[in-house]
Amino acid sequence: MEKDPSFNVLGSALQICSVSPLTGFFRNGSCDTCAQDNGSHTVCAVMTAEFLAYSKYVGNDLSTPRPEFGFDGLNPGDGWCLCASRFLQAHEEGCAPQVNLHATHVRALEIVSIEVLRQHAVGAD
Repeated sequence: MEKDPSFNVLGSALQICSVSPLTGFFRNGSCDTCAQDNGSHTVCAVMTAEFLAYSKYVGNDLSTPRPEFGFDGLNPGDGWCLCASRFLQAHEEGCAPQVNLHATHVRALEIVSIEVLRQHAVGAD
């Protein structure tokens, strides 16, 4: 699988989202993507308790450890490369997590507008 060029939604080099826990479609800590990434794991989300509860409610339990998959479960404050469509869904439901724009892949813009991402941005950009 060949990675798409690693640029963020701000037009600069894609930064690391999280190495602990290790995230990303390629499990390289970045929200890199490629043609095979059907879920578009491109939004570097900073988990909140509200979002983790929402995600579990809609069928994607990110907080429960799954040692058989080497997954420790996510906690509030953890960075995670989230599917862009799930982020948009959470935004529309009023419980989107925060977003690290510097670590969110430019391909996220195919699904989520920069205006929506900026509404949830961590810090000032």
